[in-house]
Amino acid sequence: MNVARVSVAGAVAASALLLLAGPASAHVSVQPLGEAAQGGSAVIDFKVPNERDNASTIKVEVNLPADHPLAYVSAQAVPGWKTDIVKTKLAKPIELHGSPVDEAVSKVTWTATGDSKITPGQFQMFPLSVSPLPEDTDQLVFKAIQTYDNKEVVRWIEEAKEGAAEPENPAPVLKLTAPAADEGGAAHGSTAPGAAGNGAEKSDETKTTTASSSSDSGDSTDATARVLGIIGIVVGVAGVAYGVLAGRRRTA
Repeated sequence: MNVARVSVAGAVAASALLLLAGPASAHVSVQPLGEAAQGGSAVIDFKVPNERDNASTIKVEVNLPADHPLAYVSAQAVPGWKTDIVKTKLAKPIELHGSPVDEAVSKVTWTATGDSKITPGQFQMFPLSVSPLPEDTDQLVFKAIQTYDNKEVVRWIEEAKEGAAEPENPAPVLKLTAPAADEGGAAHGSTAPGAAGNGAEKSDETKTTTASSSSDSGDSTDATARVLGIIGIVVGVAGVAYGVLAGRRRTA
């Protein structure tokens, strides 16, 4: 009987912990659909849950990191949501593929149109394609602002500090991994610029080498055939001469 009471009490306590943990973990976050490697490109998703029981999310604003500007940003269309992209002049231009870039996307805003909303108990994904990812940091911090239809605004802008508890409204953080290295030891990003071109050049070089080898092999075969032919002729002539001499000896 006591064991049964303890089990029931434990189950109730566990349920209470789950209920308490639920809202705390339901915050705006960013996650890669594929590998997010330094120096490459990636498609990232901003996951926006609705945390309210009596209101719906109608607007999401994401501010891109100014300390690590992203030169190329494009947004995938989300049905029922209007997308606005804002670019800002850079105080210090960055170099990309040998060319200077003096502006970068600083903010992307999604606004619900018509009856499209993130209702209680639901979430929405907002995808972005970004490139190139910086090579001098292992993470990117995106500060997000979530607006509800009751005019409540939640700012997901607090940066976590090492050794400290998670802040109440943490900013979405994208972790970056070191670029993968190929068998030759060369590092490359998920879709490193110029990779396709280098592959094509290598392929052409391989084809040229193969064709050259085939040509050399054909030439060698022809030369061998010629030598054997000449030897055959010489042997034939020698045989005829030997036959003539032998005939003369018999006659004599």
